[in-house]
Amino acid sequence: MLSAGEAACDPENRLIAAQLERSWEATLRRVETCEARLSEVKRVEPVDAVPDFTGLAQDLEATWNAPGVDMRCRQQLLRALIKDIVADIDDDARDVILTIHWHGGQHSQVRVRKPKSGEHGQRTPEEALAIMRSMATRWSDAEIAATLNRMGMQTGQGKTWTARRVQSLRTVHKISGYRSSDKNGEWITMSDAAAKLGVSHVKIRRFIRDGLLPAEQVMRGARYQIRASDLEDERIKAELARNTPGRIHDDNQESLFSAI
Repeated sequence: MLSAGEAACDPENRLIAAQLERSWEATLRRVETCEARLSEVKRVEPVDAVPDFTGLAQDLEATWNAPGVDMRCRQQLLRALIKDIVADIDDDARDVILTIHWHGGQHSQVRVRKPKSGEHGQRTPEEALAIMRSMATRWSDAEIAATLNRMGMQTGQGKTWTARRVQSLRTVHKISGYRSSDKNGEWITMSDAAAKLGVSHVKIRRFIRDGLLPAEQVMRGARYQIRASDLEDERIKAELARNTPGRIHDDNQESLFSAI
């Protein structure tokens, strides 16, 4: 039986029409097959999930410091959370004001101290400067350097202390220098005390330990500081006399404890 297309053709063209109609029908079936496959793919293709930053915002510090989070991840995290940052300067308070605009419309401000002219990140620790100020008028730069090194403190560049570095820092921070005990006689070192009393360092340490001789330390590990007048304490005299049997008194000998 002839199709409508074949019947409408001249007898000599019916063979060609039949071939074209079969090709057309095959092409339509292929199109229908492709459309069916495309519809199937669209149904099973997962929809991209919207990132949930709720938990991230609750513990941003833990996320930032989590193991395996490198600097690239932190940069991506900042881009995801922050829209832009506007910087302003408060000259009166010497602060840099950072206004952070977060994605979502919120914003917050952070104040950062504006560095002084010539100031840099390699600063001397404040604790070291405090010790230096306390010791400077009673101890030499070399003794201050030795104390800071014993306490494990370093310079702003991570170096050990020397007398020259202490002196340079005192000059920058306008810290008054060491006044020798030989000049004012008020404060002396443990070595000076031992020499004045004619005893060993061990004896001086025992006097300090037993509470006979008051001594100060800027902090634990620092050298002892002794007031010269405390050497005239009657308990010190009695202890020296008790531990020096047969000592002969010479009236012509100048007394160690004579009034100055």
